[in-house]
Amino acid sequence: MTAAEKTARADRAGATRDVILATAERLFAEHGVFGVSNRQISEAAGQGNNAAVGYHFGTKTDLVRAIVRRHTEQIERLRARMLAGLPAEPELRDWLNCLIRPQTEHLAETGPPTWFARFGAQVMTDPGLRRIMVEESLSSPSLQQSIDGLKLSLPALPPEVRRERSDMARLLMVHLLAEYERGVAEGTPVLRATWDDTATGLIDALAGLWTAPVTG
Repeated sequence: MTAAEKTARADRAGATRDVILATAERLFAEHGVFGVSNRQISEAAGQGNNAAVGYHFGTKTDLVRAIVRRHTEQIERLRARMLAGLPAEPELRDWLNCLIRPQTEHLAETGPPTWFARFGAQVMTDPGLRRIMVEESLSSPSLQQSIDGLKLSLPALPPEVRRERSDMARLLMVHLLAEYERGVAEGTPVLRATWDDTATGLIDALAGLWTAPVTG
């Protein structure tokens, strides 16, 4: 096989992988990760070989991880740019901006339609797959820097209250973005006109959540 033939073959394989990833992301977002078989993904992606998903990605867990990385690499770049533009003494909302807006900016640039927010909600509610999102998050230097900065900007909270509000914040971030994406996809009324407006509302809510008084 010549070098040109090898390059052409690699290009075809890359294009096939991209189609499979996009198709799997959409189907997982709409039906749940375990509500969709590899065979259904292959057929929806226009692959004559029903084993195409396994051939290109291995297990379903590997496929989910590949979808996550397909987006997080771009989100990482956007967040790194935001971090570089922070003021000398960042405040709570500055860090919340760095947490939220890279994802909403990425989704705004990607679509419509988009499926990643709903895909993320599906993954985060599955105990077996949630660790993938957690592992990928922990490997993100910009996300870790944003989380560390957020912690330093917060008022002193009892450890159990901090953990509780962290759980609340994570659920709100994951599911609000998923609901907005669902509304846009289905053409139903949405509360905010754009992804950027949605990020603003979410940041307002999170700022209130983190600074709320502790009464019990």
